[in-house]
Amino acid sequence: MARVVAHLPDLLFGSKVQGMLAAAGHDVRVAGTPQAALEQLAGAELLVADLCEDAAGRLAVLGDAIAGTRTLAFYLHTDIDTRARALEAGVDLVVPRSRMAREGAALVEGLLGAGVKA
Repeated sequence: MARVVAHLPDLLFGSKVQGMLAAAGHDVRVAGTPQAALEQLAGAELLVADLCEDAAGRLAVLGDAIAGTRTLAFYLHTDIDTRARALEAGVDLVVPRSRMAREGAALVEGLLGAGVKA
């Protein structure tokens, strides 16, 4: 289906997201740092970014990549400021981590079909 670069520094949750997207047929490349994500982004159709820690720093590093690539990011539901900063930075869809855990594959499908916003 699609090539997805996923910035997933949390190994446990990252493996869940990677497995979910791979099961949906996507070629998932996992990157532990924002810099590694940038290095793998050429040819990718989607960037998935974990903003649960150091969101401002990660958004700063991923800046231009966000503008040029469809992007799905997730954050801790208690950190509403992160959602606002991510949307301001141009992230297409920003959801709480719990929603990513439940609906990650469907959210990716919607973004790839350019139909999901929230």
